[in-house]
Amino acid sequence: MGKYDQQIANIVALRGTVSVTDLARMLDVTDQTVRRIIKPLVDQGHIEKLHGAIRAVGNPLTAPFAARMEQNRTAKAKIADHIANMIPDGASVAIDTGSTAAFVAQALQKRQDLTVVTNSAYIASTLALIHGNRVFMAGTQLRDYDGASFDRTAFEVIERMQVDYAILTAAQVDPMQGIRVAEQCEYDISVAMSAIARQTIYAIDSSKFLAATALVGLVLPPAGGTPMIVTEAAPQETGAAAKQGFTLQLAE
Repeated sequence: MGKYDQQIANIVALRGTVSVTDLARMLDVTDQTVRRIIKPLVDQGHIEKLHGAIRAVGNPLTAPFAARMEQNRTAKAKIADHIANMIPDGASVAIDTGSTAAFVAQALQKRQDLTVVTNSAYIASTLALIHGNRVFMAGTQLRDYDGASFDRTAFEVIERMQVDYAILTAAQVDPMQGIRVAEQCEYDISVAMSAIARQTIYAIDSSKFLAATALVGLVLPPAGGTPMIVTEAAPQETGAAAKQGFTLQLAE
């Protein structure tokens, strides 16, 4: 593979379609360079060239995770770009296993010299091949549908770290109770990552802010410091964020 091939593969897999201009910005090259880079990938059938953009031909991700990645792609990509702009070069970051977190990892490819701890094999592989990054994979046994680890060693690795940012995802935001995740293991990882971070950032698209109160899931405790929710559009139900002491920031 060429220097940029894997990065392009990740970007296209996550976004489905991406403009040449946006791709050039992510790779920090010119539009002309992007067109030269993608030509052999198009010729080999890995991607499809459109007018001013490229599109995925197939998705290399496993089926359940791929389905989650397809939901609200545009919103997740916007949130990811916003968070990546908040993270400086040289920062240390803990990232969980949600689909929005995968978008964030892809957007963080433009940053340099990151220290990353994650229990997601996909996120680890996305950022480990960037020169100057130090990536710690938390856990050994991976789930077969999303490549995430929640075994004992995952928590041991996380608990030994201290990071600038924890980037977490969620299943729902309840207007009365707060941020929810679906499973106990996801709850435990969120708590562990938040505990080692100076700043906790929740990447949650606006569709997760629900009006209903009878929701299934585990309510996350308040994070330390001043936790933040980054979303792509002002949700109708923002009471939970204010009640739990979160700041709400809109991805532009």
